[in-house]
Amino acid sequence: MTPQAILEQYGPRESMEYDVVVVGGGPAGLSAAIRLKQLAAKQERELSVCVLEKGSEPGAHILSGAVMDPRAITELFPNWKELGAPLNQPVSGDDVLFLSETGSRRTPDWLVPGCFHNEGNYVISLGAVTKWLAEQAEGLGVEIFPGFAAAEVLYNDDGSVLGIATGNLGVGKDGEPTGDFQLGMELHARYTFFAEGARGHLGKQLIARFKLDADKDPQSYAIGVKELWEVDPTRHQPGKVVHTAGWPMDSSTYGGGFLYHLEGNKVTLGFVTGLDYQNPWLSPFEEMQRWKTHPAIRSVIEGGKRIGYGARAITAGGLLSLPKTVFPGGALIGCDAGYLNAARIKGSHAAIKTGMLAAEAAFEAVAADRRHDELVAYPAAFEKSWLFEELDASRNFKQWFKKGNTIGTLMTGIEQWLLPKLGMKSAPWTIHRTEADHQRLKPAAECAQITYPKPDGKLTFDRLSSVFISNTNHAENQPAHLTLKDASVPVTVNLTQYAGPESRYCPAGVYEFVKNDDGEERLQINAQNCVHCKTCDIKDPTQNIVWVTPEGGGGPNYAGM
Repeated sequence: MTPQAILEQYGPRESMEYDVVVVGGGPAGLSAAIRLKQLAAKQERELSVCVLEKGSEPGAHILSGAVMDPRAITELFPNWKELGAPLNQPVSGDDVLFLSETGSRRTPDWLVPGCFHNEGNYVISLGAVTKWLAEQAEGLGVEIFPGFAAAEVLYNDDGSVLGIATGNLGVGKDGEPTGDFQLGMELHARYTFFAEGARGHLGKQLIARFKLDADKDPQSYAIGVKELWEVDPTRHQPGKVVHTAGWPMDSSTYGGGFLYHLEGNKVTLGFVTGLDYQNPWLSPFEEMQRWKTHPAIRSVIEGGKRIGYGARAITAGGLLSLPKTVFPGGALIGCDAGYLNAARIKGSHAAIKTGMLAAEAAFEAVAADRRHDELVAYPAAFEKSWLFEELDASRNFKQWFKKGNTIGTLMTGIEQWLLPKLGMKSAPWTIHRTEADHQRLKPAAECAQITYPKPDGKLTFDRLSSVFISNTNHAENQPAHLTLKDASVPVTVNLTQYAGPESRYCPAGVYEFVKNDDGEERLQINAQNCVHCKTCDIKDPTQNIVWVTPEGGGGPNYAGM
């Protein structure tokens, strides 16, 4: 049965009314909910707010480096230290390394652009910070529903957003309701915030429906593949922040590594690959494994134990790719819109700030008894904020790197190091681009094949053992949440022209080409492995793969990430 047929047979759905519904229990969504309740308490008003989180608990699907700029969280909670926020490890030093295959060159501190300086920041587990934010939100009266995925946007007759519907539970692989079937619920609101993170399933639909990206540069993405290690105490330097450029990327491919020393003899490390890469033989997962073998990285983690793994797409286009963030009845906040500052390699502070700005606009509207209109005060406040100034200063960052790493490095130095020394807040020029990431892939015949070394099981690993420690789980008997518009395209186009890139760009072994009994190739989708990184939805050259929400609670259950 189709979802519509199920609704017709089992409906209507029950509904609940709120002033504001927030889709996504990450830093942006929770900060918005908290700010709404803070404002309501200050004015002694009743305000109903709920947050839907598709993960099994707040923080379960959160993955980030992460070094946090505390500016926004300090605005949200000036007394966050007293309240026990898990920002425990101040940054103690920065290294920016340029790697060759066997050596490294450290950039002198005086030459490091301001965007890479981390004095006053903290090395954190963003998952832990998110859990803490959820506790604060619940303490203020926010209703949080973990394990419920927002599957559908609901609209009023005039086209404005009414709210969302959660996905049905207990639907079998064949699309038929099972004995455990439960119809989804509708959540209606005056305003609905979408805070799903990078390449949000519903955010993507809203951007298309309301043409929010008209006259904007195409959005740009990267994939970050991350591991958490417990290391030898003699190799641990609490608060040390290391960023690398160069090897194993070639001069035309954007990418770089990070290694951050947390407290408790733990380090978080990962590799970010721009999803505008051109060679279909490239594997971001394998590049990360290869990067770990470099002496600069090996010297820290060798002899340690890998205790966590995950991957996530990163919305990195910046200000020039930022869509219009409001539409009748709702708003995009955090990485669902794309506020991450790729030049600083930071997004959590932007997520918190935009959640607060949207909340302030919505509170003003609710107090005036408005509903379902455009919260124009939100983008107006953003344009007057310190966050706009920060993003404006780095608006050309990704655009320059689209022209190659040499030009990107040179122009980043000019814009982020030289111009500030000349008293200029931002460059007097703006660089645009017109090509989306999925359009950049070249035919396999035009590119050199890449041979990756086999994993040793100590320093480097395979995908399946990695997915295992991400605690990923999906109910086996449910419709696949990775769907194809045309089932023939993976073989007739992707395999034929691009050598099946989905089998390499997926960091979880979801896609593999296998032979039928008649010897013909077919694409097998192992949806139970999916870590919800969204890379396939972004990088598929034909845009034939569509990621939709699985049954609530499914996916990774990250710990300490």
